Amino acid sequence: MYRTHWNRKRICYLAVILILLWFLFRGGYNDYEITGIIENTNPKDVWEFVADFSKMMILNPTIISFKITDDSGNYEHWKYSVIYKERLSHWPYWENVGMADYSVRYEQAASTEIYIVASKHTTCFLAGFYCLSSEGDFRFAANGSDTFCREKVRYQCPPFFGRMCRREVEFQRNAIMENLKKHFRDKTE
Repeated sequence: MYRTHWNRKRICYLAVILILLWFLFRGGYNDYEITGIIENTNPKDVWEFVADFSKMMILNPTIISFKITDDSGNYEHWKYSVIYKERLSHWPYWENVGMADYSVRYEQAASTEIYIVASKHTTCFLAGFYCLSSEGDFRFAANGSDTFCREKVRYQCPPFFGRMCRREVEFQRNAIMENLKKHFRDKTE
């Protein structure tokens, strides 16, 4: 009888610990948006540059390497999947692996074309034992002779790490926008 009581007690402790860990590490979602103007550019050119993941090595300084794992579609709607390694910007010795599915397309809205690079990411830490999800929607449209860019990101972050996640997202998104502006500015000079 004593043994049965001890086993129930251990199972209850284990259940409480697992529930606490689930609450501690389950990720809530947050949103981030950034906009920018890239002067004297055609939105189609900016879209084509961003859609090519090999250019992410130029735009996002946290990406270390990548491999395209799937590719389908045509110029009007192209899809591809990629696996990439990256380091955290504020903790560069921490490496993670991301898997992403990209959808590259354009839409006609009123009298203007909107060029879109949409993505869904799974970023894994601790040798793949802990993964978080995010979604991105990068849009490009003509703004006179310039290109208006808007990127919306919805990302998952565990409780108590909100500031760290936000800093990482802000760093990467700002770096991408600034490097994109620099690339096209240098191209016109």
